[in-house]
Amino acid sequence: MKTIGLLGGMSWESSVLYYQTINRTVRDAGQDRLRSAPIILDSVDFAPMARWMGAADFEAIAAFLITRAKMLEAAGAQVLGLCTNTMHKVFERITAQVAIPMIHIATPTIAALQAAGVQRAAFCGTQLSMSERFLADVYAQAGIELLMPAPLQKNEVHRIIMSELCQGVVRDESRAAYVQILADLQSQGAQAVVLGCTEITLLVQAQHIDVPLFDTADLHAKALAQACLS
Repeated sequence: MKTIGLLGGMSWESSVLYYQTINRTVRDAGQDRLRSAPIILDSVDFAPMARWMGAADFEAIAAFLITRAKMLEAAGAQVLGLCTNTMHKVFERITAQVAIPMIHIATPTIAALQAAGVQRAAFCGTQLSMSERFLADVYAQAGIELLMPAPLQKNEVHRIIMSELCQGVVRDESRAAYVQILADLQSQGAQAVVLGCTEITLLVQAQHIDVPLFDTADLHAKALAQACLS
């Protein structure tokens, strides 16, 4: 098996899900139920990352994550995963500085959307992921349009992620707010929902909505597990 390097901790609440999903996928792939994945997890301190993000200092973010990615590579990682949608804004800068492959978080979700015949999907994530095009353009190149919440709704989606989910807080009223926002996007033609932040799966699952749900964290983790097994 190949060793997976995870750039996690952004936030660690979702990095836990990555660790669980990768190991469960590897365990279930064979007959030996004691099997687990070789993983090197770098759980970075999210606090300075959040401050840099708020200040739009992506030079600092890129430099920091490149350093951490190189550390994982030097430690023996053979494939890399960045366990956050938002920091994929600097994905190309990281991949340019390491020699090992890195799986983009959108790649497995796009494959799943295409397999399901989805061309328009509702998208919720951080303010940056919803307002800039670094993720939407990747989906658009694959023929998938992402429908974003209205401006005030974006503020609420982002607030819940940063003030609640990244801190392990799950509130029924926040789930209701998300469900309403997603229903609004469905009324605009969304055929499915893309959870475009790795923490949202803590709040919203398939049973809460009436269109197919595509969880980027789950799909990304499973793609990393398959790379480990290949």
